[in-house]
Order: sequence, then C-alpha cells, then structure tokens
Amino acid sequence: MYDLIFEKRLIKSLFVIIVFVFLSFTSIETMAYGWGFSRNSNNEIPNVGIYEKEIENTNSYYVDKSGSKNIYLTFDAGYDNGILPQILDVLKDKNVKSTFFVTGDFITREKELLLRIDKEGHIVANHTWNHKNITKISTDELKKEISRVEEAYYSLTGKNMVKFFRPPEGEFDKASLMKVKELGYITFFWSIAYRDWDTKNQSGNMYGYNKIMNNLHDGAIILLHTVSKDNLECLPSVIDDIRKLGYTIKNLDEMPLY
Repeated sequence: MYDLIFEKRLIKSLFVIIVFVFLSFTSIETMAYGWGFSRNSNNEIPNVGIYEKEIENTNSYYVDKSGSKNIYLTFDAGYDNGILPQILDVLKDKNVKSTFFVTGDFITREKELLLRIDKEGHIVANHTWNHKNITKISTDELKKEISRVEEAYYSLTGKNMVKFFRPPEGEFDKASLMKVKELGYITFFWSIAYRDWDTKNQSGNMYGYNKIMNNLHDGAIILLHTVSKDNLECLPSVIDDIRKLGYTIKNLDEMPLY
C-alpha cells in the first residue's frame, strides 16, 4: 500500500514538473517585445541585443548594414495636427524622399495629405488600420488590419501599396513578424528615435536636433513622428548637416537588404 501511494505521488510530482517546464518554454517562444536598442556615443550602429536573433529570417530590418554612408528618414503618421504639411514643405525644399507609415485613421481623415505624400514621390507604407499590437491579434485579424490599409490606399490613388510595414509601437514577436512576411511584406524597425510623439512635451529645435545627430551612424533608419513640432523645427538643419557629414539621404526602396 505504501509503495502504491508513493508511486502515485511520484507520478503526480513528475506530471507537475513536466507541465511547468512545458509552459515555461512556451512562454519563452511566444514572448512579445517592444523594439529598442542601446545607444552609444561613438556614432556606431546600436546594439539591439536579443532582438537581432528574434527578427532573423523574418524579412525585418532596422539598419542598412552595407557599410555605405546612407541615411533613411522615415515617418509614422496616425493623425495630423497641422505639422505634416510643413514637414512636407521642408522635404520638398531639400529634395528628400521619405517613407510614411500610415494608419487607417490617417487615410480616412487626411485624404488630401495622403495624396500629396504620394504625388510628391514619397512612399506610403502600412502601419495597420487600427494601430493594434500585432502580437495580440489573430492571423485573420492581422490580415484584415493590413489589407484594409492596402484597399483604402488603392481606392484613393489607383496604385498598389508598396509592401513595407512597421509594427504599431514597435511591438513584435517572431511569430507575428513571420505572418507579416507571409503576406509579402518587409518590416522596417529603426536605429534612431526619440520621444517625439508626445505633443505635450516638446522641448525645442536643439533637443530634437541633438537626439538625432548625436546618435547618427552609417545606415541609420531614423523614425520621426509627423505630429512633432521639434521635428519640424530641427528637420532643415538635420538634413543639411547629415549631408555635410558626407551621408546620402535615401528612401527605403533603395536600401540594400541583407
């Protein structure tokens, strides 16, 4: 009797251990991340740590690793507060082409601005319809989030959308990035960014300028938000001084993929 009781307890204990181990490994495999990196003061490509492995083979990029002195200006646009038309004026004056990752709300509310972005030779790219965390929605919902943006863009312009994607708020995991890849998209993160999206906490021209220029490096993909007054004020100097340092400002469709 004692041996039977002991055996049952042992089996139960082993079962609990197996379940715990399984759940532990499952949580590791499905862990979600928010994109980030470690800045440095040497104007070198930042370290992204474990994210490098996580985005491997997902058709995802955060920097141009070709070694060329190229810089890529990109913008996220979820709405407009009067800043974007002026940013477009600067880009036109400086002969710079950029990629704008737009949401459904932007397309719905800002049709004229979207048409202007397209007409002036910039790339309109996909930032999902509702700006949802792509790690927390089903495969079908992700497809809808992306396809609705494509359809709205086509309806306005008569063109197929360039299949460039940026996850809302930089939230990702390998599984969600693989789903985006299966839809034919290239995902672009970034290697330079700062807290520019907080319109209630803008700090002036030099603040934005320093946040960008102090971290400049070969192949940088710069993320800026179109609602930032700091970005508008520093953008002319940023563009001029990037060029003075010998860099060429290119658009993402010119980036060599590795």
